[in-house]
Amino acid sequence: MSSTKLVPETRLMTENELSADDAWHTLRRHGGWCLLRDAFVRFRYGDGFSHSRALGLQLCLAVVPFLIALTGLITDLGVDEGGKVVADTVLAITPGQSEAMVQDLLTDSERSEDAGELALTLGLLTGLVALTTTMAQIERGANRIYGVERDRPALAKYLRATVLAVVAGVPALAGFLILVGGRAMGESVRRHYEWGDAAMAGWDVIRWPLSLGLTVIAVAVLFRHAPRRRQPGLSWLVFGAAIAIAIWWLASLLLAAYVKYSGGFGQTYGALTGMMALLLWANLTGMALFGGLAFAAQLEAMRIGVEEPAQPDLWQPEAHREDLFDTGEMTSL
Repeated sequence: MSSTKLVPETRLMTENELSADDAWHTLRRHGGWCLLRDAFVRFRYGDGFSHSRALGLQLCLAVVPFLIALTGLITDLGVDEGGKVVADTVLAITPGQSEAMVQDLLTDSERSEDAGELALTLGLLTGLVALTTTMAQIERGANRIYGVERDRPALAKYLRATVLAVVAGVPALAGFLILVGGRAMGESVRRHYEWGDAAMAGWDVIRWPLSLGLTVIAVAVLFRHAPRRRQPGLSWLVFGAAIAIAIWWLASLLLAAYVKYSGGFGQTYGALTGMMALLLWANLTGMALFGGLAFAAQLEAMRIGVEEPAQPDLWQPEAHREDLFDTGEMTSL
């Protein structure tokens, strides 16, 4: 149960009053550190950590089927039609004991081809269903952070979540794939298809803004359409979205570097290295997303005049202890 203060909808304000310039003036008037502190309070009392863990689990349930679909795509493409490139990309984002399995998938047997088509079909269908529930979890967490205690009715909620899964979830996963596995993808294309050094250098430059662009699209759509309320324009939400993207990128890069260069991580988890890295990344992704939403919500609340991020604490331990003594329910401290 959230105990954050409701952020009133700004239906009476014009677009000029909720523009990026107005957001910047609000930020300067209240101070960046003050807003960060209050945003953290809103995140905490909106059960941000709990929703981040729930989102992380849902995200893992979505990513794993898509990885299964990629292994099916390896078999469908085969060695001569791009299967090697997909295989190298899968190995780059799933460290651990998966190389032998991927090599088996590259065989040309009829049995492996049938299994690959089944994995591709079921992986995509299961992944889309899991991604839809992920979007529904984002709505729930966003509502609690904004102080909205009830989600949309079930039909409207999951129809919207299905649309968000396609227009926001798929670009977000593609951005992550390019960010983490883009280098391996480019090296594989150069090795198997004689990609020149100039093309490789160009890909190394392009993949960063491409990943960032896909992430920005996903976060902007989620910030604008996930909460059950009338959201301000994207120019107002840009500050919270920028915080979410910066934290997500930094966490993803640091985690990828740690898994790659830290021998202890792989030695500790062995074949589970990829799954543990995925769980950590998914949890950090949830914290970054809801943290950015909390900042956007608190910025809008301060603009309206609701400066306190959470409801007052009504707990009175001394009075409660006296009541227990009076009723004989507490015999010792």
